[in-house]
Amino acid sequence: MNRKLIGVSIASALLFTSACSNETSSKGTAPEVTTEVAASSISGTSALEQQARVKLKTLMSMMDQARDKNIDVAREETLVWFSEQFLKFANWDEANPDTIEKAFGYERYYAADKEQLAADLPDFERRKVVEMLDKGIDVLGQELRGEIKRRPVNKVDWQGTKAGDNMFISNGKPIFPYDYFSKTVGQPLTNTDVYNDHLGALYHGGENLYPVDHDRAINSFLLKEDGTFDQELMKELTDIPDTNVGFLYYWIMGIPEWVEKQEPEVRIGRSLFTGFDIDNPLARDVWGKIIRRTGELTKGKKVTELGFVLANEPHWFAEKDHWTYRFQEMNDISSYTLNNFRRWLEDKYAGDLASLNTNWGSSFASFDKVDIEIPIDSALQGQPIWYDWTRYNMDRSTNWFTYVQNELHSVNADADTHIKIMPRMFMENARSGGIDTEALAELTTMVGHDAKSFGSKNIRPGKSSKWLEKYAYHWGYVAMFHDFMESVAPDKINVNSESHFLSSGQWRDLDTRTSYVRSVYWLATLLGMDANMGWFWARDPDGSPEDRLEGDLDFFDPGLGGAYAGSNNMQPHVTNEVTQVMYDLNSFSEEIIELREQPRPLRLFYSETTAINIDDYMTKGYELYEALFFEGFPMGFVTKNIIEKQDNNSWDTVVVYNNEYVNDAEFDALQTYLSAGGTIIVDAKSLTMNEYGQKRAKKLVAGKGKLITLDADADIAKIKQLALAEVADNMPDVVIAEDNGVAHKTTTWRTVKQPNGSYLVNILNVGHNTAKLDLTLRNGKSVAITDIMTGNTLDPKFELASEGVLLLEVTPQ
Repeated sequence: MNRKLIGVSIASALLFTSACSNETSSKGTAPEVTTEVAASSISGTSALEQQARVKLKTLMSMMDQARDKNIDVAREETLVWFSEQFLKFANWDEANPDTIEKAFGYERYYAADKEQLAADLPDFERRKVVEMLDKGIDVLGQELRGEIKRRPVNKVDWQGTKAGDNMFISNGKPIFPYDYFSKTVGQPLTNTDVYNDHLGALYHGGENLYPVDHDRAINSFLLKEDGTFDQELMKELTDIPDTNVGFLYYWIMGIPEWVEKQEPEVRIGRSLFTGFDIDNPLARDVWGKIIRRTGELTKGKKVTELGFVLANEPHWFAEKDHWTYRFQEMNDISSYTLNNFRRWLEDKYAGDLASLNTNWGSSFASFDKVDIEIPIDSALQGQPIWYDWTRYNMDRSTNWFTYVQNELHSVNADADTHIKIMPRMFMENARSGGIDTEALAELTTMVGHDAKSFGSKNIRPGKSSKWLEKYAYHWGYVAMFHDFMESVAPDKINVNSESHFLSSGQWRDLDTRTSYVRSVYWLATLLGMDANMGWFWARDPDGSPEDRLEGDLDFFDPGLGGAYAGSNNMQPHVTNEVTQVMYDLNSFSEEIIELREQPRPLRLFYSETTAINIDDYMTKGYELYEALFFEGFPMGFVTKNIIEKQDNNSWDTVVVYNNEYVNDAEFDALQTYLSAGGTIIVDAKSLTMNEYGQKRAKKLVAGKGKLITLDADADIAKIKQLALAEVADNMPDVVIAEDNGVAHKTTTWRTVKQPNGSYLVNILNVGHNTAKLDLTLRNGKSVAITDIMTGNTLDPKFELASEGVLLLEVTPQ
């Protein structure tokens, strides 16, 4: 859409419809109160707020009736709370147009229309509240009339939730904690207007976007030059009430001046969110002391139940012309980093300097004389020097996080850890950022990330939204990343410490679909997400933006200033839907876990070696993943480490596609799996070269296994056909035929057989169109179908709307 038309479009969406229907149908039990009568008794408020107040009164009356019938109204209590909050927020926004205009102005996508958007926002929020209440009245009316039966909400026990082996447990059941990242800086943790069941109530040491300490983050400024700790700053940590469970951050962006005076190189090789050289000995010493002290002080505290976040979105892009260069990321490397690289090369080449010189086309006299230009030229990708530096850059960051975790565990052995890994470090083709996603997921005790999706087009000029041609939202960015992480670490809790499902620097939609919100949170949780902290909650209880977003915004990170505009802070329907879907997921937590914890019969081979060497590895890998995703079974991945460390009987077949470069250890792992009886499908090009592009003499030999080698012209359709044939015995008993009006599938489902012979089935439609579905059993038996979330029956042939979610019990007849 042309940005000049945005204000007009929103204004059209905000038109007040004068025809007001009664709050429930003629079958309902709600009192009949007309808008006209109610409005006459309310003065000083807008017509939309008057309408909302009438509907609130109606809903609360219905809630009283429901309580009399022992019907759970937790969902309606949240709806009422958000309605009241956003009516208050709308009034604040209306009274402070300059502030809201400025907020829109900080986001370049909205800046040209900031005046109109600010003027429209209050009534937009009010109208969304009215729509929310209409929906809530309708649903509760259905339950009061006996037309549906909802399962009572299983609320998070914010005081007693515990981290189990691979899930959080609350009141004896799996639970999925939820909250918002960077919540209203400056508000006390005990403020129930901010910490409650509606917004979430995890206590945490949050984000610091100032160059010095702010909020409850653990940072470099805790340690003084004399070796003592700043007790005032330490109180930000020690004063956190030991009431609610939560998580803590190691915020490693800043470095004290006294460190820089002692170590002039300490900032050489810094990155966007890591303000110092991770190879610097003094920086390591400083952080070792901070980690050990804070680990001791927080040992056994509830605020660490969801773990320590060891870093915020770490990356060290050392590639020329990368966007991070202007933020001084890896503009150079320190003498410490260079010398460590030299030692790494000497080990990698087993002391054979001639081999290095041959590979690099160099003539270094010794490993101590090796030099390299950083940032490295991307034109060198595919050459040995590119591979060596990129692989080392990954290994050195893994070494840093190993050090950090070891320091923590030296004083607090039971402390859980995770790292906020950006999904782009895996999902996008670039591998110059120094992050080995698999290695870090293996290292930490929990899996950590800030996975995101795109609910509408990318708002940045020149950025692709190609996925929108086929699907309602970018489901693949969520699914493929989660399936990889769950394959690497199937027995670890998965924490999204900054979920960008609602907005990000690359996308936002001021009128985000609630169906999208429900679908994306459901999909992520189904595929492994155990806890999430959404980006972001920035309203103080009076409706004003939180402290950091007031005044003139000048952050080192450009993302925060424009983040408020178009976010869920302006969208009552979105914020309410997040909690509503989390209520439903927690009410069916046992079923979700059961659907999640299934074998992944088909595995795609992943090689970091090939990913480093070519520029389209993930693009091509995603095409195969997408082709296989809509067949009713969980997808998975294998790597060298997975083959060596996990039970190979937990999958049937490995597909090796577009993996031309693999090192000898990766090749040997595949051969070992095959020799022991495994099945491998491999394309003609894969496994033909080592990490340096040198031809491999060895070829896979079937041994006790089954080896299917594809012809050079085999396409993805052929690979899919062969792969599905190999896992046919483990395909789901429940089969769904789909007619969605397009040539590609958009409906995905998961099935688990129950002890009584029935099947638990989850279905999601991520397409643009309503899908006509025909559910059958592979054995041909007829079925009876019950929608578990409503208690209603379904015919075997039914429709599922775009972004629809179903949880069914399917019983053979």
